[in-house]
Amino acid sequence: MPTKRLLFIFSIVTILLIVGTALEISWKLILLVNGFVLLASLLDLFFSPKKKQISLKRIFPEEMERGLPYHVNIEVKNMSAYPVSFRLTDGVPQTFIRPFPLHGKAINDSITHAMYETRATERGKYEINKLYFRYSSLLGLWEKQITFESQMSVKVIPDLTETKNYLENAQAFLLYEGVKIRKQQSGIGDFAKIRNYVVGDDPRKINWRQTAKLREVMTNEYEPEHGKYITILIDCGRMMGAELKKGNRLEKSIEAALTVTAAALKKGDYVSVLAFSKDVKVFVPPAKGMAHMQTILQAIYNINVDAVESNYAAVFHYLGIMQKKRSLLLLFSDVSTFLHEESTLIYLKRIRQKHLFLMIGIEDETLLKRIKEFPTNIQDTMVKSMAQQQMLIKKKEKTKWEKLGLLMIEAREEKLAIAAVSHYIDIMNRNLL
Repeated sequence: MPTKRLLFIFSIVTILLIVGTALEISWKLILLVNGFVLLASLLDLFFSPKKKQISLKRIFPEEMERGLPYHVNIEVKNMSAYPVSFRLTDGVPQTFIRPFPLHGKAINDSITHAMYETRATERGKYEINKLYFRYSSLLGLWEKQITFESQMSVKVIPDLTETKNYLENAQAFLLYEGVKIRKQQSGIGDFAKIRNYVVGDDPRKINWRQTAKLREVMTNEYEPEHGKYITILIDCGRMMGAELKKGNRLEKSIEAALTVTAAALKKGDYVSVLAFSKDVKVFVPPAKGMAHMQTILQAIYNINVDAVESNYAAVFHYLGIMQKKRSLLLLFSDVSTFLHEESTLIYLKRIRQKHLFLMIGIEDETLLKRIKEFPTNIQDTMVKSMAQQQMLIKKKEKTKWEKLGLLMIEAREEKLAIAAVSHYIDIMNRNLL
């Protein structure tokens, strides 16, 4: 392919020839000049590598977390005697950030590295098959294009930042010592360790023998009994596709569910996961140990929102068959939609007889914003009154369900994982399960 440089040279020659026609130069001379310029440019192709002398190798991560930046390295191997300037485009999907084309120079008889940064905006499994490579000749008058086949698959998993933060610093999610530990019933749980007494500890737990030996006040610390069953339900229905500041409700729910999973597995509990919409999409049987975290992650990383209403009744019926042991049912869904499912209440009453139920949703920021706004005209006043009415209806319905022992909470999208882990630890500390 001709380059801009060659087209520029031909443009200059053409202008000079047009000027020359005013001086009545012969057509023979015009054809001779054009032929000479064309042949001179074709000679430049002899000083460029053959296509067989160029090879590319892509070094791409097999797994990426949604929304996080990753560096991709492409090795350009030039086995010819001529250096080249190149432009490179990788065939990544449209849901990835695409900073192309990449520009660089490949020195003769050497390997050059071209790097770029990309991010995946949507979860899933993607195939990346092609690399598009263009390089110019020594004088830069012509370009050659090569399409390389480089097949590979990439898994885009949920953002595990909050999960890693919990595993590295659980104190940021919940205080295990001091005032928080008082929520645990006295004498309940397994003995964990002896530590220094802090303000807020139960004086009845002071270890007097160790206190006398060390000459400072020491107290016994108890932790919840291990081996409980936790069942995490993830709603993939239509309402979970509502967009938030970052991602949608389903994205945040999956990230929070994985954080709770990490917390429960770290504590030695059994965790199972069920994702559903109209029907059950994924079910991971209960197991314990941090290795089970990878099993759950690989099972749910590719679930998406379905354009259908969620069938809660069918899911709870299925759960009643699959989960025989008493467990904590942790449902991530839209509270407003769930409250209007009167038929679900029948199944939940049966479920409540055997299991402990907790539902966690994301606050409707638009509704809260409308309620807090100061109205300046009649239309704003009507909008605010309707928002207040919707909030009162929701509170009334939540109160009705909570009287039946069906707990429901809502949290801001950025605090969803923290709220879920905090309530899980609180339930375990109080031995409610």
